[in-house]
Amino acid sequence: MHQRPTISPYRHLLGAMVGAWPDVKDRLRWDLNALSRPSRQKLLAWRDRFGAADRAVVLCNGPSLNRVDFDAIAQAGAFTFGLNKINLLFARSSFRPSCIVAVNGHVIEQNAAFYDDTGIPLFLDSAAHTRVRHRDNVHFLHSSHQAKFARDCSLSVSQGATVTFVALQLAFHMGFRRVALVGCDHSFATKGPANATVTAGAVDHSHFDPNYFAGGVKWQLPDLLTSEVSYTMAEQTFREHGGEVVNATDGGRLEVFRRQSLAEFLAARTS
Repeated sequence: MHQRPTISPYRHLLGAMVGAWPDVKDRLRWDLNALSRPSRQKLLAWRDRFGAADRAVVLCNGPSLNRVDFDAIAQAGAFTFGLNKINLLFARSSFRPSCIVAVNGHVIEQNAAFYDDTGIPLFLDSAAHTRVRHRDNVHFLHSSHQAKFARDCSLSVSQGATVTFVALQLAFHMGFRRVALVGCDHSFATKGPANATVTAGAVDHSHFDPNYFAGGVKWQLPDLLTSEVSYTMAEQTFREHGGEVVNATDGGRLEVFRRQSLAEFLAARTS
């Protein structure tokens, strides 16, 4: 099997030295954890599992997710990446994602009971190992501070200020070259400094469910600029390898990716 570049904190130290040591220490701490090796082996088992003809859809968590035709996605047989608290959709839909990705500490803490119980494949930040029990469907991802796109996620990934960027790295790792985003509104009702931790109000107007961040829980405000930089890296990486990420969101303000309707994306065939 051909090799692809990983994000390696150890190579980062050799190449940069100054400022790289905290990243290396964090990676070394995870390597010494008993769960590190089995998680990496499971991640390697997902590498190139799918081919160029396969389609993947990333289910982002903006309000427009409520307008997505989940039946069409299911009928097309597309692989789906659910993000963060996608399980809040389950009470009103029979649709279930193929896997779930979550890397934010607040999200993992608030949703740990669900993660601890579900049989859906989970891809969680390695810090979650103290909150979510390790089992066959749980994969822990080490997050590096490097601003790169990991084409192989078995060592480390970059969070890039948005879990959507992590899902795109995983999609590439798995072999997908045609990926669509839905529910990626790239716009939030709550305003404030990027990455600031705030206390949620009674109702959440920034996500697909009013209880997503509500009732006084903590959450981090988005960093839309850094997210766009990350999305640009993803767009370039997929394009350089004969693929494409399209934005099939109904509305929203993300214009980094080419727009395409979800119906067109699901109906298209790779030549």
